[in-house]
Amino acid sequence: MQLPAQQVAVLETASADEATSVDALAAATELPPETVTGAVFELEDEGLVAVSERVDETIALTDEGREYADETLPEIRLYEAALEAGADDEPVSMGQVIGASGLEGGAVDIALSNYARKGYGVIDSGEITADADADPAADTEANALAALADVDDAPVDSIDIDADTLDQLERRGLLERHESTVREVTLTELAVTELMAGIETAETVGQVTPELLTSGEWADVEFAEYNVEADAERFEGGKVHILRQTAERVKDVLVGMGFQEMEGPHVDADFWINDCLFMPQDHPARTHWDRFALEQPTHIDELPDDLVDRVERAHKEGVGPDGDGYHSPWDEDFARALALRGHTTSLSTRYLSGEEIGDLEPPQRYFSVEKVYRNDTLDPTHLLEFFQIEGWVMAEDLSVRDLMGTFEEFYSQFGITDIQFKPHYNPYTEPSFELFGTHPTTGELVEIGNSGIFREEMLEPLGVECDVMAWGLALERLLMLMYGFEDIRDIHGTLCDLELLRETEVTY
Repeated sequence: MQLPAQQVAVLETASADEATSVDALAAATELPPETVTGAVFELEDEGLVAVSERVDETIALTDEGREYADETLPEIRLYEAALEAGADDEPVSMGQVIGASGLEGGAVDIALSNYARKGYGVIDSGEITADADADPAADTEANALAALADVDDAPVDSIDIDADTLDQLERRGLLERHESTVREVTLTELAVTELMAGIETAETVGQVTPELLTSGEWADVEFAEYNVEADAERFEGGKVHILRQTAERVKDVLVGMGFQEMEGPHVDADFWINDCLFMPQDHPARTHWDRFALEQPTHIDELPDDLVDRVERAHKEGVGPDGDGYHSPWDEDFARALALRGHTTSLSTRYLSGEEIGDLEPPQRYFSVEKVYRNDTLDPTHLLEFFQIEGWVMAEDLSVRDLMGTFEEFYSQFGITDIQFKPHYNPYTEPSFELFGTHPTTGELVEIGNSGIFREEMLEPLGVECDVMAWGLALERLLMLMYGFEDIRDIHGTLCDLELLRETEVTY
């Protein structure tokens, strides 16, 4: 019997008494593992070897996991700092505790998202408490990291850590699982017989080369068979994030509905973000607990003086014969303070006032799909930064029916037809209502936006003399309704699930 050289090498190395792995055969024959795998499949087809397969799963810490194993988890550092600040007796400013903990960047988000989950305390309205009975020494995730610190690609079956803890560490990106197919080879009786009779090595060619073609030798050589079942290295190509894909689709839908896109600064004056919206300066949402102020620069240099005067008058005195205003202090220096925008309605005020692109005559339709920033408590439906779908229509004699109809048309483009509306209060719209959709997996109602007709107290200072209906919708909540995601942190932020993003099919 004649066989290619690599097949002969495998037969002479394998055993009829015990199974030998492909890796062991590769090491013994000094052939690449993929070459040995191909030879094994060909020998199996000839009935010369028997091949068995099993899947081995191993685990190893990621670089981030090893970092936390050497130091400690961010939530434990936050808890220790909270205890030091006396948060076990009374609530303490979250900013103070974060500063004392030494946490920075993404580690802050990680600490906040896991702090309450583990029972270390409560975070609410910018303050933090610490449970004096919590025991970081009993933290199963921290202990698992310590146990795995010196382990590299350990078989899962050999690790004495419960499955739930391993799953949580994997979701946090602190642990990686690796699955590998192990093939073991055993010689058959036919192979033993042929080996005893003697097997000759046949010369085979693995690929066609220019030399073979030009010399004409290709007609006389024996080509090795191409094995399509042989293992190949897996490559993960990059692609557009599903959140960005959906944002672009939202833009296409709104442009198709006759809207134009707005653009504007992420950092803006409180005047554009809140004062122009008839939001009183003593409103709780305008405190440092809910907004991200800038340290440098702290204030905007220029604002339109006549518009500032009209907005101040609306706040103090109201608008129209029945207007009453807020009867609360109004400070221009506070209005000039810079902050990360908490909503993209700051773009709407810039456009409606004429300051951005000049005076607009009705009818007009504008939108934006941009990032906004809020000092919220992290949970499955809230992040510190997210995308808002802002939109407004300027026209005569608009009604709530027009607004509802716009939403029904917009969401129907994404297969969502069960929108529900609930009356609501906003300082800048009247009437106002929130929008809700049914989560396709849990069946629960999910708030997906806020809307209403802009009040006269807002429009009159801006110089708008007709109706304007407006809304702010959450892009991430739209994804939850489209794809069934239950936690937006899986798709957006420092804890996103890369495997989920790779495997989710885009819905059209």
